[in-house]
Amino acid sequence: MTQIADLSATDLAALLCSRVCHDIAGPTSAMGAALSVLDDEGAEDMRDDAIALLRTGAGQIRAKLEYARVCFGAAGSRGGDMAISEIKALAGPMFDDARPELSWKTEAGEISKTAARVLLNLVWLAVETLPRGGVVTIEAAASADGGARLRVVATGPRLRLDEGYIAAFKGDAPEGGFDGRSVQPYFAGLIARESGGRAEAGMTDDRIELAALTGPSRPAQAAE
Repeated sequence: MTQIADLSATDLAALLCSRVCHDIAGPTSAMGAALSVLDDEGAEDMRDDAIALLRTGAGQIRAKLEYARVCFGAAGSRGGDMAISEIKALAGPMFDDARPELSWKTEAGEISKTAARVLLNLVWLAVETLPRGGVVTIEAAASADGGARLRVVATGPRLRLDEGYIAAFKGDAPEGGFDGRSVQPYFAGLIARESGGRAEAGMTDDRIELAALTGPSRPAQAAE
């Protein structure tokens, strides 16, 4: 594995865009199929199902885009703090249809937006390690200096975590380079490191743990 100092900003942006596009492709395709049914005059008996599918798809796309907006976009990069309740409100619709259950071991309060971005990425990644369901336990606590301690633990049957993801958290490129999925743990680690913290991942036979420390938050920028 090699250091990824040569990953350019344009490559990073392209890979993150690929990640988002991949995730909304499914509900978008389902909505297209539903519209085809509504356009078919001979499919009146399927009209109610098609409308329900449109509503579900629209809700999924909205949830994914709102989540990604903080994970990857400017909504999470302008400094300031974010309430734990807001983070939970984003995660609820995002993972409502996911097999794993989210278990929040957090107290009410706020963490920096830097920490919130890292945490949302960790939760997303943890959910995807449990294709057969299980529990994703989320812990987040602000530190006295404005940073945060984050830990997300996945437990369940047939859990999986690619070795390349473990390397990417630390800033190393997987063998064969990055794709739209493996860039996400790198990005989470990059945010943590740029704040003066770190991120790491580990796996045993019965659990996967994703953890990060973030440094002091930056003050929110005044609106122009």
